[in-house]
Amino acid sequence: MSSFAYVGLGSNLGHPRRRLARALTELARLPRSRLVAASPNYVSAPVGTSEPQPDYVNAVAALRTALAPGAVLHHLHAIEHRQGRRRRHNGRNAPRLLDLDLLLFGRRRLTLSRLVVPHPRMHERAFVLRPLLDIAPAATIPGRGAARQLLRRVRKQRIARTRHAFWR
Repeated sequence: MSSFAYVGLGSNLGHPRRRLARALTELARLPRSRLVAASPNYVSAPVGTSEPQPDYVNAVAALRTALAPGAVLHHLHAIEHRQGRRRRHNGRNAPRLLDLDLLLFGRRRLTLSRLVVPHPRMHERAFVLRPLLDIAPAATIPGRGAARQLLRRVRKQRIARTRHAFWR
């Protein structure tokens, strides 16, 4: 049996658009999975930090996968690692070479030691909700409601679609 998994992608260091494009290529190669959609890229202001840092480039990808949620997370961390991310010394809102978050996994709600689905802060972030709605216009976040309604609550967050998309 397979499920839809939605993955948030973000980067604000070291050629962010290229990093997202490489990450999408790697997502398309995951075992027992198929990359079915990727949103356009968006540029957004950093959220939750008082330190100055570059804007982020963000996107959301949809996977059809027969992997378990923990296995998907393992692959996401491996992709980050191959692109130079070292999680042990990054703060929660620190600048990133690459950040891949498992946002949704079907309609499931999970709380594990290293994984919470739906992502616990996705409903507060325009840089997640806007690209999610591009590829899943009727998306609902279990326990929170319709993504379209949630996006209205964060409309003051700065986000702009970029001119270039790297996956089709």
